[in-house]
Amino acid sequence: QVQLVESGGGVVQAGGSLRLSCSASERTFSRYPMGWFRQAPGKEREFVAGISWTGSITDYANSVKGRFTISRDNAKNAKNMLYLQMNSLEPEDTAVYYCAARQRMVLGIPPKNEFDAWGQGTQVTVSS
Repeated sequence: QVQLVESGGGVVQAGGSLRLSCSASERTFSRYPMGWFRQAPGKEREFVAGISWTGSITDYANSVKGRFTISRDNAKNAKNMLYLQMNSLEPEDTAVYYCAARQRMVLGIPPKNEFDAWGQGTQVTVSS
C-alpha cells in the first residue's frame, strides 16, 4: 500500500494562490494514476483533478477548470511528488484536500471510485 502525505494547505484570501504537494512512499508511484479530491463541511468528497501515470492525460472538475493545474514528477531522481497548483481561489474552494492513487498501472484516468489509496488530507481555507 503506497503511503501518501499532503502538504501546502493554509488560509488565503479570495483571488490568491496555493500549491498543494503530495509525497508518495514508493517508487511504484510513477506507474499509478493519481488524483486530488476535496471534501467541504457537510458535503460529500468530490473529484477535483486527475492525472495519468505518464502525466500526458489530465482531467478536471468543471468548477476548477482554468484555475487549477495538476502535475507530477516521475523522474528517476524525483521524490515521487504530485502537485496541485490552485489559482484564483474562491471561498467555495474551502475544503480538506486529499491526494489519492489508483494502485494499478492503467491507461488514462480511472473512474473516481477506483482510487484506493488516500492521504490524510490538508485544509485549504479561502476567506472572502
